[in-house]
Amino acid sequence: MNTSNQTYKQLAIPYFKEVFDCIDEVMIKLNVPYYLIGASAIALKLLKDGIKPSRGTKDIDFAIMIASIKEFEAIVEELGNYGFKKVEAPWTLYNDNFNIVIDLLPFGEIEEKFTVNFNNRYTDLHVLGFSEVLQDTEKVQIEEKSIQIPSLQGMVILKLIAWSDRPEERDTDLYDILRIIEHYFDLSYDEIMEHHHDTFIEVETFDQLKIASRVLGRKASQFLNVSEEISNRILKTINDNVVDPKNSAIAKQWIKDKEWDLEYAVEILEEFKLGLIEK
Repeated sequence: MNTSNQTYKQLAIPYFKEVFDCIDEVMIKLNVPYYLIGASAIALKLLKDGIKPSRGTKDIDFAIMIASIKEFEAIVEELGNYGFKKVEAPWTLYNDNFNIVIDLLPFGEIEEKFTVNFNNRYTDLHVLGFSEVLQDTEKVQIEEKSIQIPSLQGMVILKLIAWSDRPEERDTDLYDILRIIEHYFDLSYDEIMEHHHDTFIEVETFDQLKIASRVLGRKASQFLNVSEEISNRILKTINDNVVDPKNSAIAKQWIKDKEWDLEYAVEILEEFKLGLIEK
């Protein structure tokens, strides 16, 4: 377990401590395994390595491993004692005291074909990849508590799946993926030098972003190897975004705040694809 001394203040997510305390107490009481996912998990992981958060969020996402809707409703009822109330989507709760939205995303035995059916109106919460990615987690310490978060390569997989489900409203997923790529070379320097030094030759010129993307693809391939559904979704998403650079939605989003041309952004994505498919 990491025992670095990052603090809630450094994490810079308003009321994260208060929300985390509530979630932790309820999940321990009900004996429910839970994980921090999404932008908050990425921020906490990068903070552990000394990288300050670059954007704030008022949405905090948790994945909870449960077996039934009845179990989910028991969690919601318990959280109601802390001021959390359901909003329109049944997996989303809002707390007036903290002005915070949380998503409780159930997975595990409750799934049917990677979908959780809450009621007749809401039957489309897709949780493809959760079970596989959340088998590869890291326990990260923040002040006196610890929390399970996915590996960086797992976060990239979940973000790509979430974006491919609703690309018209999930631009921040692409931002988060790029942020991981931008820091991955330094974060994994020792491993890259020891186990992936061949990428220095494979990549035409020494380019840390391309090397990082290639190695991330290699690491993420573990999830494709255990699930045909994940493999099909991820490879289709990547292929759709490298086949025609001018129409690559991912590359277009990546270059909005970068002094890159479109072709370079696609090359980074192509390196990720190569990592995914190479033996």
